[in-house]
Parts: sequence; structure tokens; C-alpha cells
Amino acid sequence: MIKINLFDFDETIYDGDSTVDFFKFIFKKKPITILWLFVMIIYLTLYGLRIISKTTMKQTFYKVFTFIEINDELLNEFWDTHEKNIKKYYIDRKHNDDIVISASPEFLLKPICKRLGVKDMMASKVDPKTGKYDGINCHDVEKVRRLNEKYNNYKVMESYSDSIRSDRPILELAEKAYQVKKDRLILLDLKK
Repeated sequence: MIKINLFDFDETIYDGDSTVDFFKFIFKKKPITILWLFVMIIYLTLYGLRIISKTTMKQTFYKVFTFIEINDELLNEFWDTHEKNIKKYYIDRKHNDDIVISASPEFLLKPICKRLGVKDMMASKVDPKTGKYDGINCHDVEKVRRLNEKYNNYKVMESYSDSIRSDRPILELAEKAYQVKKDRLILLDLKK
């Protein structure tokens, strides 16, 4: 049996939302892409009104990637300027058995997880050329499904997330579950 620690990424390890920051980065790199912001607002409104799913909304957002070549050079340039957003508590506590499990695009998180020496990472599989999902958005119970698909004999020692509501399934797997608020860790009692 392997022992692991689970971490959400955005607002948990990363101070902010890495995907939102990547959009801003793209808008600055190629200003014409900011026009896509109007489409994003429309789809965000449709999602807010429960007319479309979260996956449909996000996939529409990701179509902005078709206007710029997403490659290793661009991703490394992004992380060179945004690695500073990795929270201090994570740098101080990281272990060699950490697994990041996130709804953010996998291609976006791979470079930073490699830099941090993260053992494994699971995230939403999004094609950087088309913005389309390959499978289901990696959030909520999908995180546990993916974990079980990849590992069959594990014990979660600690689990971390900024959101109890979104990440309750991965928090409930752990012997110790923590809610992360900035650099503060709150030990949770989810058995109540």
C-alpha cells in the first residue's frame, strides 16, 4: 500500500487561479485575443443561469487557445513569471509522495508540477490546440474516480483544498483533511 497526500491546485498550492492568470498572460502576449473575453462573458452568464454546463462553459473559454500556439516555450515563460504564486506553506510542507489533482488544464500544470517535484498530477485533459476536453472536467467526484483508476492500493494521509464544497470527495479520503485559506491551514473534522 502506498501512502499519498492529495492537493488541489488553485487557491490551495497556487495563490490565485492559474487558468485565469494564464488567460491574462495570453491576452497580454497576443492582445487580439482579448476580444474572446466578450464570448467568455456570454458563456459565463449562460452557465450562471444554468442554461449550459460547467464543461461547456470552460470548453468555450479554452477555444481562445486556437488563436495562439501553446507550446513548452510559452508555458515555461508563463511559469517563470507565476511560480512566485506558489504558497509558502506548500514549499515548507511538500513531500515526495504528493499528488496534485485539479480541474485546471493538465498541459498548464505539468510544467509547474515538474518544477516542484510533485510525484504525480491529474487534471482536466484539454487539447491546447482546440480547447476541447478529452473526457470529463476533473472536479468533485471525478477526482476520486481518476485517483482510483490510476491507483488501487493507496492510503491518503493528508488532503488539502481551499473548498470543502468542491473537494469534499478527496478531503473525505484522508486521515487528516485541511482547508487552505491563503497560507493558513485549518484541520477539518468531516465526520460530523
